[in-house]
Amino acid sequence: MTTQDTTVAQKVVRFDELTALAGTGIGPSSWLLVDQERIDRFAVATGDDQWIHTDPERAKDGPFGGTIAHGFLTLSLLIPLWSEVFDVEGVSTKVNYGMDRVRFTAPVPAGARVRFSGTFKEVTEVKGGVQLAVSGVIEIEGQERPAVVVDFLTRFYA
Repeated sequence: MTTQDTTVAQKVVRFDELTALAGTGIGPSSWLLVDQERIDRFAVATGDDQWIHTDPERAKDGPFGGTIAHGFLTLSLLIPLWSEVFDVEGVSTKVNYGMDRVRFTAPVPAGARVRFSGTFKEVTEVKGGVQLAVSGVIEIEGQERPAVVVDFLTRFYA
């Protein structure tokens, strides 16, 4: 089984088309599997090996009935999911500029799949480039509440 479907068409725009994106939507991405192996690798990389993430036996009796992904692991998946649905041609540099707001609204159980969709809230010219303010969600397949609600900023320089 692959960890991510690859059937989504990526929206590719030219640098000079960025200003027209304000108010439009993007996504959804394909579904991405968040399996125990990914969770364990994240725990090693970050040093966050709390049992609710890394001990399936103990987690069975925990508050979520099994292990869950770290909130910051789920947030980090924004990068591959976003990149799958959006790209800009004719730029020299692409920068993740920051987060304005992040909320972890539901846990992601090990073995669940997630995907991203969003809206271009604002497009602003900055020195040498354009900044996009994006409001998005990372949803969990089959669940009503999303895992992450996020407002983030990304910049593209000509």
